[in-house]
Amino acid sequence: MNPAREYAKGVRTLTLDTLLLYIAANLRRLRQQRGITQEQLAEAAGIELRTMQAIEVGRQSMSLGTLVRLANALDVSPGVLLRSAAMPEIKRGRPRKRPAGT
Repeated sequence: MNPAREYAKGVRTLTLDTLLLYIAANLRRLRQQRGITQEQLAEAAGIELRTMQAIEVGRQSMSLGTLVRLANALDVSPGVLLRSAAMPEIKRGRPRKRPAGT
């Protein structure tokens, strides 16, 4: 019995498109939880707004460096962005401002 082959039987194969959707869903969820806009997250991560928009809908791949910058901007580990996730509901418009001191 080949241990590597036995291990591979239990591993689910991910496609790039599926992984991009996981990242997109996690980014949107975390961004909405923090009450920040795509523009604010893009600025904090040092990426272009259009790039941020494309990443958050799962249309654009990114470098590991960009993944790390986004994770740092959200104050999470990069692994959190790679977790299996479903796309949260799209809320149109800017998030409401939180009252001062909260």
